[in-house]
Amino acid sequence: MIEVRDVHFTYPNGVQALRGVSLSVDRGEFVAIMGENGAGKTTLIKHFNGLLKPTKGTVLVDGVDTRKSTVAQLSRKVGIVFQNPENQFFCESVYDEVAFALKNFGFPEDEVEERVTETLRRFGLEKYAKRSPFLLSGGEKKRVAIASVLAWDPEYVVMDEPTVGQDYKAKTELLNLIYTLLDEGRAVVVVTHDVEFVAECEPRVVLISQGRILADGEAHEVFSDFGLLSKASVVPPQSARFTQMVFGQPRALNVEEAVRLLSSMLGVGR
Repeated sequence: MIEVRDVHFTYPNGVQALRGVSLSVDRGEFVAIMGENGAGKTTLIKHFNGLLKPTKGTVLVDGVDTRKSTVAQLSRKVGIVFQNPENQFFCESVYDEVAFALKNFGFPEDEVEERVTETLRRFGLEKYAKRSPFLLSGGEKKRVAIASVLAWDPEYVVMDEPTVGQDYKAKTELLNLIYTLLDEGRAVVVVTHDVEFVAECEPRVVLISQGRILADGEAHEVFSDFGLLSKASVVPPQSARFTQMVFGQPRALNVEEAVRLLSSMLGVGR
């Protein structure tokens, strides 16, 4: 698992981004990290593969202290997809972009070709193989970024704002991908402001504000506490606001649950 133990982090300019954060992410877990802009969410996930080292405290990845391992070694286990895909792009074609990390990790040439071909197929990117990733649409760039990380099969997949710029169809495909990764025994961590997406997929939710964890629990529990959400500048999902208005008790619902509730209220099927 990834273990974060009483981690503090201060940037060179003196900004204290994390103030005693402790949490763990086990394999097979789906975790959403939420909070206001500047809460420390991205700073936290950069500790997962050693891009940042704690000013104080400890981060362990499967028992290995990130201070004692390189980013390259940790990245074999922890793959991070950043919010801006272009921050990850190095190559002149989508094919080379997906192959880039595989080559750096020392995969044999025939396996690189096999993995890239399969990954492009999996993400519907075959027709873009020879195109520059910088010339694609925002949604396509996001898919290339995710594909380039999943190509080497990391055990922990971390995505920073993966639904930004994605339409409903793309979000559904992303959710299906996440479920597939979880079925394979991987852990998935998403940093997001998209409360409706989180309410639909119902992961464990970690609320962060001003570098501290305010809440850590099931989505329906966290989204039912409007006071906590307000402290983290997170707007409650529509279903929680609706149930609060109608029943006086907030409850975050996924689409299936919401349909059942509305059908019951309207007497459909009686």
